[in-house]
Amino acid sequence: MGIPNGRIKDKEAKLKPVVSAVLFPRTHHAVAKTFWQHSGEGISSRRAEFFHKAFDDGLLLVTADENTEPSVVSSLMPGKGPRRYQMGRSSYSPHQIQHHRDKDQSIVKVTAGAEGKEYVQFVEERFGRNLDMSLAANAKLAIRRRIVGALTADVELHEALQMTKASAMMRHLKGLSENDVYLYPAGMSALFNLHRTMMIFRGDLKSVCYGFPYIDTLKILEKWGPGCLFYGHGSSADLDDLEQRCKSGERFLALFCEFPGNPLLKSPDLRRIRSLADRFGFAVIIDETIGNFLNVHVLPFADVVVSSLTKVFSGDSNVMGGSAILNPQGFYYQQIRKIMVEEYEDNLWAEDAIFLERNSRDFVSRIERINLNAEAICLTLRASSAVKAVYYPKFNPSRPFYDNCRNPNGGYGGLLSVTFHSTAEAVTFFDHLETAKGPSLGTNFTIR
Repeated sequence: MGIPNGRIKDKEAKLKPVVSAVLFPRTHHAVAKTFWQHSGEGISSRRAEFFHKAFDDGLLLVTADENTEPSVVSSLMPGKGPRRYQMGRSSYSPHQIQHHRDKDQSIVKVTAGAEGKEYVQFVEERFGRNLDMSLAANAKLAIRRRIVGALTADVELHEALQMTKASAMMRHLKGLSENDVYLYPAGMSALFNLHRTMMIFRGDLKSVCYGFPYIDTLKILEKWGPGCLFYGHGSSADLDDLEQRCKSGERFLALFCEFPGNPLLKSPDLRRIRSLADRFGFAVIIDETIGNFLNVHVLPFADVVVSSLTKVFSGDSNVMGGSAILNPQGFYYQQIRKIMVEEYEDNLWAEDAIFLERNSRDFVSRIERINLNAEAICLTLRASSAVKAVYYPKFNPSRPFYDNCRNPNGGYGGLLSVTFHSTAEAVTFFDHLETAKGPSLGTNFTIR
């Protein structure tokens, strides 16, 4: 799919989707599964649905190189749909498609008008969550401005693009601009590709995983490249050990950490980590998903900051996305930028970008409420005799490290963990907790 990086002025801008498949021997299934499971690559649900409908109508054409047998191309051509759609048409506008299913099924139409719309699409548009896909490039521009801290107002997209930069940038760093923000289809895709980028210009060096991370982060560092040194406790003693290893001649690609960590919400000592990185030449990659840039400013301590936009940035839990921000003052900035020019591919699907931009407009006000509500819950739990411990950045021993990076008006985030004195008390609490329960965080509704 090709969408320009700037603004789209043509209201009928067309998508040019490409569907690719990788075929591999059954003996390589474990390797393929590992990539699919941990890398964050692949296609989103909206993208898959878009392609599926196009395939049903025979709008997707098989392309082949000069070595492909004509019989193979012929066998792969979709058989459904009018013949006129199978010849010479490689792009189309999503609002010009009508999908007619078999007679025993209901007719599904996707049009620009209100009549005949699929129920889900009608609901999305009724509540203002679905925009013209021709706005995708502008939506991505607004997202990048929002991430870099230059756009904080809760306004419509056309207003956002006309606004000048916020009078007070949320990220105070000389030289930083929206051009230093790269978007990805998922947070893990951002991290996976940054790890790959670092290895391209620094070579196959081990990484350091500091603190207890999201499991896919650790698996990426362990399974791609020469492996990693895992400091699960994220303690001062761990940094002492790292320093001694570096003094003895060991070299490392980069140190990866979360700020704060999950599930114990422990904050790493970023000042000391940055000092070690400057002395011994490794990069620092910080995942700020849980802290988020409204609460903490970690970019000065990092070469790259990554984040899952799926979580609190979106809030609605109906779209995935990820980002990476390069520190223009970082030692490796020019090398990373050079590799990005050569290797970066914008794979954030158009519809996903539109939903992500719309969801994130009230990001600032949501974070303020989330900070207040989470702290209130912490205080309630800490007052209970049944509770053994509450883990939250404000009440953890590592609070000084968090406060070193906290913005003047920043809070302590919306994630907390709690333990009880007995399993029975924990079970009772869980069973009587009347909230949504699922493996995520950062939604605009309480989730356990």
